[in-house]
Amino acid sequence: MAKERRKGGRGRTAEAVRATVGGGLAELVPDRDRPRGWTLLLDGAPQSHVDLDEPTYLDFEYQRRLGHIADLAAPPGRPLHVVHLGGGAFTLARYIAATRPRSTQQIVEIDTALIGFVREALPLDRGWRIRVRGDDARAGLGKVPDGWADLIIADVFSGARTPAHLTSTEFTEGIRRALRPGGLYAANVADGPPLAHLRAQIATVHSVFPEICLTADPAVLRGRRFGNAVLLASDQRLPVAELTRRAAGDPHPARVEHGRGLTDFTGGATPVTDATAAPSPVPPPGTFS
Repeated sequence: MAKERRKGGRGRTAEAVRATVGGGLAELVPDRDRPRGWTLLLDGAPQSHVDLDEPTYLDFEYQRRLGHIADLAAPPGRPLHVVHLGGGAFTLARYIAATRPRSTQQIVEIDTALIGFVREALPLDRGWRIRVRGDDARAGLGKVPDGWADLIIADVFSGARTPAHLTSTEFTEGIRRALRPGGLYAANVADGPPLAHLRAQIATVHSVFPEICLTADPAVLRGRRFGNAVLLASDQRLPVAELTRRAAGDPHPARVEHGRGLTDFTGGATPVTDATAAPSPVPPPGTFS
């Protein structure tokens, strides 16, 4: 594990930490504006941001949108059973542990070297009920008991792409099996023009869940740039009005599509199966610069 000294905020000298993990070169770069804030990069692509002093602080736009969903998954403060597919720096697990004490959470991350790197550099609070499992996301999902989860968050990328086997109807059916009735499924989907992958993911999830909505930057939805969209699904009515209010009030406002508007956006795309699945698109050059 290599370290590089850098000047941090508030007069401190912080150290960037680097290690070779299964997914490539992992780097934790200090946040100049937050004394114990760190950004995790994998091969130069930003993955997560963590503030050890303030785990409720969410810096990345898509993580703020996932945070809104966690806030709306149950009345404030009520503990949740949560499954995180994809670990990163455990940002959302830290957020839920801080906002909903006594929540029980499982993180499934295939890169065991990354798990060790993050746990050493950014340790989890020992009082949090968070279990981290080194496993493939789909295999780990298969070990979750039927109806156990209140919330499942899928944020899985390998080489900046979501693996094909995590984009199919069969995978989504596994999500629904593990959710309790009324539970929420939230997926981070990355795409750019012409948005064929995003539209196919909407059709895929909607083939399994009757209620869906989408939150994203309007520029992404218009196909003007590559970016992240958060897809939310359930077997019961979604908190669309409150999610819309929160997304509109963010520092980087987002739009929520639901109902007829989302159907029109999907544009007749068809669901993806294991036989036809493909990874999400490669981000264009300069996306993370």
